[in-house]
Amino acid sequence: MDSLPRIALALILGAAGGFGFFLLGLPLPWMLGALFATMTASVANAPVIAPARIRPAVVAVIGVLLGSRFTPDVLQQASAWGATVAILMVYVVAVALVVVPFYRFVGKFDWVTAYFAGMPGGLTEMIEIGEANGAKPAPIILAHSLRIVVTISVIAFWFRIVQGHDVGASAPMTQAALSWLDAAVMLASAVVGSALGGWLRFPAPAFLGPLLVSAVLHLTGITASVPPTLLVNTAQVILGTVLGCRFLGISARTLIPATLLSIGATVLTLGLAFVGGLAMHAVAGSRIDQALLAMAPGGLTEMGLIALAIHADVAFVALHHVVRILFVIVLAPMAFRVMIGRGGRAGRG
Repeated sequence: MDSLPRIALALILGAAGGFGFFLLGLPLPWMLGALFATMTASVANAPVIAPARIRPAVVAVIGVLLGSRFTPDVLQQASAWGATVAILMVYVVAVALVVVPFYRFVGKFDWVTAYFAGMPGGLTEMIEIGEANGAKPAPIILAHSLRIVVTISVIAFWFRIVQGHDVGASAPMTQAALSWLDAAVMLASAVVGSALGGWLRFPAPAFLGPLLVSAVLHLTGITASVPPTLLVNTAQVILGTVLGCRFLGISARTLIPATLLSIGATVLTLGLAFVGGLAMHAVAGSRIDQALLAMAPGGLTEMGLIALAIHADVAFVALHHVVRILFVIVLAPMAFRVMIGRGGRAGRG
């Protein structure tokens, strides 16, 4: 089957899954419904392919949306975030110290594979650097993909079912009629921001660039508009479809034990995130739920959407995720080189 029909089938399944979750009143329905529908199809070897080429445009839309939450009072709070960023860095190190041995001794990974599978972030970078240093790429791909899926699911269900937040179909905001000028400004935010993100070598250029441009435009009062709800929900369906199609070629026999292992690693990670949230609350007065979203390694875009839905400070959450990703990308290879330099490669087996 040609790629276009397979992409169309994936999007149809994703939209159906999102609509089903929406009818059931489940949290973050358009993204999670699309994710689970296409993940099931992928594991069942259905003829689907991820619409990967349009993913940058999709995350640019979400970047513009999250950038709209940057208001002038955000700048007044930013001075208090130094302490919470320091707590975040301690949390990242703690996760590595706990989760890497978990994958080594419980998952029976070799040390190099366990090391790059257990780092809380930087999927592409961890795969590339890990493989270059002798790690097995398949377990790393599964570990990071499932970490994102499990974390999103747990966080979304926690805020919806346990805490009663409306983690629903769209951002809970009042949306005025969109003028042509505002539409043009937001389109420019997405296009110019994506190019700027690539030029500045951001870790997620198509997302962080539009977020930055949108944030500046909203902070300066040039616009107060947000992308239309239909566009945002469509973007979530496509994002969920892309995530679900990551599981193509993975059999249920491989997926089930990997999922159980990922659930264990995610419980450890979120437990440490909760402790970090308590520390942020004690030191800086941060909301614990907001701090949890800021540290949970479930994907910057996805955690930002949940933050938006529960009226958390999106700027706070986004900043801490950017710091986490950069910290892991820089720290993990450096720490690995230090360990290899000290102990050689004997510990791999």
